[in-house]
Amino acid sequence: MKAIKLAILIISLLAFAVSASAKSPLWKVSKGDDYLFIGGTIHMLNKNDYPLPVEFETIYNQSEHLVFETDMEKIELPETQEKMSQKMRYQDGSTLKDHLSPKTYEALVDYLNESDMPTELINLIKEHKPAMASLMLTVHELIKLGVDSPGVDDFYYKKAKKDSKSLGKLETVDQQLNFIAALGENNPDEFIAYTLRDIKQLPQLFNELKTAWKTGDIQTLDDIGILPMKKDFPSAYQNIVVQRNNAWIPQIEMMIKTKEIEMILVGALHLAGEDSVLEKLKKLGYTIEQY
Repeated sequence: MKAIKLAILIISLLAFAVSASAKSPLWKVSKGDDYLFIGGTIHMLNKNDYPLPVEFETIYNQSEHLVFETDMEKIELPETQEKMSQKMRYQDGSTLKDHLSPKTYEALVDYLNESDMPTELINLIKEHKPAMASLMLTVHELIKLGVDSPGVDDFYYKKAKKDSKSLGKLETVDQQLNFIAALGENNPDEFIAYTLRDIKQLPQLFNELKTAWKTGDIQTLDDIGILPMKKDFPSAYQNIVVQRNNAWIPQIEMMIKTKEIEMILVGALHLAGEDSVLEKLKKLGYTIEQY
């Protein structure tokens, strides 16, 4: 289950937080009297996933400034959605068919014809690059499973706006779109082939990931998320996890030193494994405490 795992992790961008013990996906990062909070998120949830773990609300109430991966207001704008669609399309006039083997493309067409997708969505999938095609396939299947409610980021973005808390971001919308657009570029045929092969396992996989997120089960998340991604899609792992973690660390260090108490919400792939934000902060001498 390779591309499906990657697609879910992208959708969750990147969705789950981890710890050595089963507590919650939230941490306090401190040095001396200076501290902030970091939480792992899932970006698509089921209605019955609410209310969220109580620790989210506890830390939210202690925080004055909420920081997200990207600009939550801009990412919802129609012009941003259009920009994303353009980045995810081939600019030379080709379509996905031109970048897949006949066998893989035939399998994709068979799957689309047997699905209950509207014709408009089927045509969009054929027109886009592998990353977007895989995401659309996965999102469609998740919605069929009832995973159609706002995720943690959206929930707290709207809550923070209502409560007049200040908002921040770790990267621009354009930066995030560029990271996503590059996925699957080096191995489009393999990317789509694995998506089609493993999509039937989506219900089980997503439930396992959600359970691991809620309990902070580091071993499960490492087994089904981090290690397969590093092994099967190393360039994607470097692109959407390692490079971004490295870029975020200086910003997080600056926030720790401010008087404001920040609550940073990122997807948990950024908090898992040896290249994680938490591991990098530990190596810099910060104390990491899980809630």
